[in-house]
Amino acid sequence: MAKLALVRPGLVLGLSLPLLCLPAACGATASPEASAHPAAVKAKHCRSGARPVGSGRVTVAAVVAKRATAYRRPGRRPFARFGHLNQNDYPTVFRVVSAVRRSNCTPTWYRVQLPMKPNGVKGYVRARAVRIASVRTRIVVQVSKRRLTLFRRGRPVLHTTVAVGSKATPTPTGSYYVNQRLVPTDRSGPYGPGAIGISAFSNVLTGWTQGGPIAIHGTNEPWSIGRAVSNGCLRVRNSVLRRLFADTPAGTPVVVLR
Repeated sequence: MAKLALVRPGLVLGLSLPLLCLPAACGATASPEASAHPAAVKAKHCRSGARPVGSGRVTVAAVVAKRATAYRRPGRRPFARFGHLNQNDYPTVFRVVSAVRRSNCTPTWYRVQLPMKPNGVKGYVRARAVRIASVRTRIVVQVSKRRLTLFRRGRPVLHTTVAVGSKATPTPTGSYYVNQRLVPTDRSGPYGPGAIGISAFSNVLTGWTQGGPIAIHGTNEPWSIGRAVSNGCLRVRNSVLRRLFADTPAGTPVVVLR
């Protein structure tokens, strides 16, 4: 398992922020007729309440702007607080599950998956506390087959063999997401050229630094690829890690199957 306290953060977040919707002809000169008779704009209307966001091809991520409080219910029972940067000095990222909107479609709250124990825990954060980004990649890991697949826009673009957790320190299964991307100070060390942290923690190594976080990372022991030998992390060959690191921004869903 990667001891993330030993690595320094990468310099970029890797999220693709959605562009604001601008008129197609905003750079053109308007004709007198167009200026005199502007087109009517139909007001947006949404059913108020919580609605799922994202799809099988696109996921929504939220980046904490300054600080955010997580609630069990909107505005009630706060249980966790987050700053703009996490304990590794990396921007705090959540995976958005649903949005609570007003009738004019303005979001007021997001229900998000949080990078904390217990694995998969969710809460509500105020919409004004985060910036939203779209993510078009997804990772699926099959532990029993020692297999990792990277999807982009719903299509598989990379298959690779991985090392998984040993019988004593198994890789936790479940639905997670990439919450940080870290670069080791020693790229020839046990993490290889990088570590892709995910929002999962070991269920057995409770005394480890930062609670035993799980990551996908490179290795200086290539012989271990394809075996159940790690402390819960997923090891890939360094050449594969470089591609995964470049192609999986923070917010990328990571599904770990048995």
